[in-house]
Amino acid sequence: MLALESPANQASLAYWQQQRAGRIMPSRADLSPADMLVFLPNVILLDVLQDPIDFRYRLIGTKVTLQMMFSDHTGKTMRELSELGQGPGSQIFGNCQRAVETAQPVTAQTPYIGKNSDFKATEDVIMPLSEDGKTVNMLFITAEFVDS
Repeated sequence: MLALESPANQASLAYWQQQRAGRIMPSRADLSPADMLVFLPNVILLDVLQDPIDFRYRLIGTKVTLQMMFSDHTGKTMRELSELGQGPGSQIFGNCQRAVETAQPVTAQTPYIGKNSDFKATEDVIMPLSEDGKTVNMLFITAEFVDS
């Protein structure tokens, strides 16, 4: 795992660990926006789709929408956003897939492909969620710009 620089990402990973409460991973129901105020603008929730694997944006925090993506992709899948560098074969898609396959958090510095030319990378924490305690059905992500 990457040593996290971002206080928002450090706080989100600590929160995920706390909500896990000894289980492999927490569920979406274990997360409360009221408990995530420090990093809520950095949050992304992705539904995990199967056959073929894909990821649908369910929720995108205001910082991610306004400063990273510059538009709201809620309801779209990563495959639909391939032209923006998010489809299969991209680092972010691969990192999400790894979090699903391992049921473990994935931390990474991902090359930033977007309109904010002041930054070259984002620091991402991709944390799995599960309704049944075994199968990853959602990803809880926080993202923050970093100097690279």
